[in-house]
Amino acid sequence: MNSDCRKQIIEAGRKLLHSGLTIETWGNISIRDGDRICITPSGMDYETMDENDLVMLDLNGNVIDGKRKPSIEAGLHVMIYRNRPDVSAILHTHPVSSMVFAVLHEDIPVISDEMAQALGGAVRCAAYALPGSEELAANAAKALGSSQACLLANHGAVLAGRTLKECFKNAAVLEASSEVYYKARTIGKPAEITEENVRWMRDFALHKYGQ
Repeated sequence: MNSDCRKQIIEAGRKLLHSGLTIETWGNISIRDGDRICITPSGMDYETMDENDLVMLDLNGNVIDGKRKPSIEAGLHVMIYRNRPDVSAILHTHPVSSMVFAVLHEDIPVISDEMAQALGGAVRCAAYALPGSEELAANAAKALGSSQACLLANHGAVLAGRTLKECFKNAAVLEASSEVYYKARTIGKPAEITEENVRWMRDFALHKYGQ
């Protein structure tokens, strides 16, 4: 894996720490390059972590390079990459607004155009399983489906994308949408966007939006 991917992960770690999307060493980050996955190590400070601390895995989750233990959620990353060839980056966060629904074990329906375009579908909450377990990895991959985000019950959120930049955008959309959904529910019943319109907007965002 080239050094640019390693540099991106280190920069993303600093960004994650100061974004309000996690606390201290929680959360994890990875990039896939072909049949190799570069992932953050377990329990290391994002401020002091450097490229030599990152761990390289194969698509079976085996360590092929690195002196550190990989993130406890390495299996989750591997499972998603194996199920989603369109995903090349994963960001696992512990955000506040969407955690409200993670602890309720509730899905977040598509209630805004931004959600439809960026996330491509409802944000499902994966069934609870212990951190780092194979069960959690399987539950997360199932909840993610073909969407770009899912919740982990009582735990956090997972964002998928083609790049880490896209993952951070998806994280921002998830947090904003979670806050809007929460506020809307306090005064009424939020109106969901139909699946047909969600598909149209996701396709538009991927293939027609921008220059």
